[in-house]
Amino acid sequence: MGRGKLRIYLGAAPGVGKTYALLAEAHRRVERGTDLVVALVEHHGRPRTENLLHGLEQVPRATHAHRGARFEEMDVAAVLARAPAVALVDELAHTNVPGARNAKRWQDVEELLGAGIDVVSTVNIQHLESLGDVVESITGVRQRETVPDEVVRRADQIELVDMSPQALRRRMAHGNVYAPDKVDAALANYFRPGNLTALRELALLWVADRADEYLQQYRGEHGIRSTWQARERIVVGITGGPEGRTLIRRAARMAAKGSGSEILAVYIARSDGLTSASPKELALQRTLVEDLGGTFHHVIGDDIPVALLDFARGINATQIVLGSSRRKSWQYVFGPGVGATVARESGPDLDVHIVTHEAVAKGRGLPVARGARLGRSRIIAGWVVGVGGTALLAAVLTRVDHGPGLANDVLLFLSLTVGAALLGGLLPALASAAAGSILLNFYFTPPTRTLTVSDPSNIVAIVVFFSVALSVASVVDLAARRTHQAARLRAESEILSFLAGSVLRGETTLDALLERVRETFGMDSVALLERAGDLEPWTPAGTVGPRPAQRPEEADVDMPVGDHMALALSGRVLPAADRRVLAAFAAQAAVVLDRQRLQDEADRARALAEGNRIRTALLAAVSHDLRTPLAAIKAAVTSLRSEDVAWSPADRAEFLEGIEDGADRLDHLVGNLLDMSRLQTGTVTPLIREIDLDEVVPMALGGIPPDAHVDLDVPETLPMTAVDPGLLERAVANVVENAVKYSPPGTPVLVTASTLGDRVELRVVDRGPGVPDEAKDRIFAPFQRYGDAPRGTGVGLGLAVARGFTEAMGGTLGAEDTPGGGLTMVLTLPVATPADPAPAEPAVRHVRAAAHDEGKAARP
Repeated sequence: MGRGKLRIYLGAAPGVGKTYALLAEAHRRVERGTDLVVALVEHHGRPRTENLLHGLEQVPRATHAHRGARFEEMDVAAVLARAPAVALVDELAHTNVPGARNAKRWQDVEELLGAGIDVVSTVNIQHLESLGDVVESITGVRQRETVPDEVVRRADQIELVDMSPQALRRRMAHGNVYAPDKVDAALANYFRPGNLTALRELALLWVADRADEYLQQYRGEHGIRSTWQARERIVVGITGGPEGRTLIRRAARMAAKGSGSEILAVYIARSDGLTSASPKELALQRTLVEDLGGTFHHVIGDDIPVALLDFARGINATQIVLGSSRRKSWQYVFGPGVGATVARESGPDLDVHIVTHEAVAKGRGLPVARGARLGRSRIIAGWVVGVGGTALLAAVLTRVDHGPGLANDVLLFLSLTVGAALLGGLLPALASAAAGSILLNFYFTPPTRTLTVSDPSNIVAIVVFFSVALSVASVVDLAARRTHQAARLRAESEILSFLAGSVLRGETTLDALLERVRETFGMDSVALLERAGDLEPWTPAGTVGPRPAQRPEEADVDMPVGDHMALALSGRVLPAADRRVLAAFAAQAAVVLDRQRLQDEADRARALAEGNRIRTALLAAVSHDLRTPLAAIKAAVTSLRSEDVAWSPADRAEFLEGIEDGADRLDHLVGNLLDMSRLQTGTVTPLIREIDLDEVVPMALGGIPPDAHVDLDVPETLPMTAVDPGLLERAVANVVENAVKYSPPGTPVLVTASTLGDRVELRVVDRGPGVPDEAKDRIFAPFQRYGDAPRGTGVGLGLAVARGFTEAMGGTLGAEDTPGGGLTMVLTLPVATPADPAPAEPAVRHVRAAAHDEGKAARP
């Protein structure tokens, strides 16, 4: 049994008629004899849509209870058991109620497709996952229900249900979409004409791209290389020369004449990295084409006309724009040029436009010399030895009577040619050979002082000299280049070996790897950028150096890593040879990032395991502490309800006091458990504001037992702190009550505050038994009781909650020995600065202000 086929009706906004079109298609199929059922269709009280449900078989829905209410969802099991040929499933992006078979409706649809059932469904453009941020920026509404783009893209057929914004607003005004009491609000907010127009364009463009993907797939499957002019695509060939901007603007004017045209600027570089292009000019041209709505492409190819045509045909281009050649007339002897070759080889499916510009026939400039890799000083030395040294040698030899002879003269000049090749490369050596041949002929070959050679043997000697000099220079230059290449390859291999070894050993973090890239290539900054989809913004996964690029287009060098990741380097343009090593670095950076994320997931898994351990400990810890106050309450209530005993008013008051005490203990126990649960799940969000400690600390003492004695010393001159008052109050209350419980009878607990730099310290000092150094950290762990603390005095959460709340506010909580015996809790809080937010009153109170804590964890 094969997989079923999926057909989707895509709309730009609610109310365009997707469900109506879905049901109309269902009736057409039923009339043709198709076995079709309605798995789930929502008519939303629209009469015309509801009428179309008549005559169609509907599978009963499954009912689920959630939070005291009942909800209906698609019964996937019933649809699978019915096994129709086609099932209608409305609202593909819907989120199922908890307890349903799957979390999302599109997952239900995947099950039906996997069972061989064809599905017809609906979805709005704003529910596509990759467009969430775009839709939110347009409408101001964040879509909570989304469907992965890939699910929709895999659909066998996507049909756009289109409607103009004006028609949709009229339909709403007539009450055909929403109830009359909701129409005005909808028209004034989400359904404004601008919103609907933007959503409609988004839907049209998405469907057009989907159609283009299908067209490219079809052409590839059928081996079609000729251009199908379904959409105007204009390729601009640029060289990095001054004419590039003229060509791009000309192509933009051509594209503006037809709706939906695309501009693609392409720069073709040779594989050896040699180019006369200006990196700065290329960057300006890249920015220009992107500002005009086009894209920039960098292609490697030794045969420029072939590479350009291959690129154009590969993206199904319809036109190519090239500039008139900058070559001078005499340079055409080397070939017809790129423009003429492309025009000749383009065929009937590609139009080639040759555009004139100001740089026509003004020369292309000199290509970068191969010897440039030797360094400026070595090249100058080569020319000095090759030309200057040859002239100096001739001057010296002409001053010597009865010189060494022609044969020795030839060897001396040959030695200078070899030296010039070793120092400066091929060009200085060729110049040395030419100069040496002329000087040998003029000064040392009879008749001297003329360029005439009388003896044929001397002609042979000079020719042999020039040939040998040329050969030796070529060999020496080739050896120098091979030595350079070998050194470079050795350096590359060492870099890659170190890189692979460090990554495999897990020694390299992402920041360290990016710093290595920056140092290796001498860059100012390096950034690893990623995005969730083609329409999503780029976000940095890691950066080093000042002012890193935020997009690949802003960098001097960008190296793609897959479809949605790129390594962006800023500082200088790299030669082509360096990109091989850079590609390896980029791939390793992606591996390191994946490893870090896997490590983060493992850490989260450990945190979940720790949470499970804590929950297990909770069940064990509270088994007695919950039952004890409940048993006391139950006993007191049973006694009061007893009709066999006549209780005195004093007895009744005692029973009621016991009930109240038990209820308070339960309340405080549950409060601590809830606070600890929120700390473990990371849902504590402090509402930071500026406040004086003398406003909060006295309130925290409200739950202290009446017989306890606490001395408070909080000066009014202390600076204000940046804290959440509710969290601080609860933390101080737990710490103070813990100290009161362990202080000897009649011995007061001291609460003092002082300033220490940019922090404020609050100290809670008791004279109890104290805690050994090895146990000072352990007392802050959840469900910890110190020593022989009796059952019923708490589950060991008080100090754990206090530390969690303190750290959530950016503070610390630790334990120290009290001089003379006892324990001192030190609570350190940040001093408020002008940059700290100071709202008038927090909108939501995160914790209960009650300071009473039955649990007083810590040493309990």
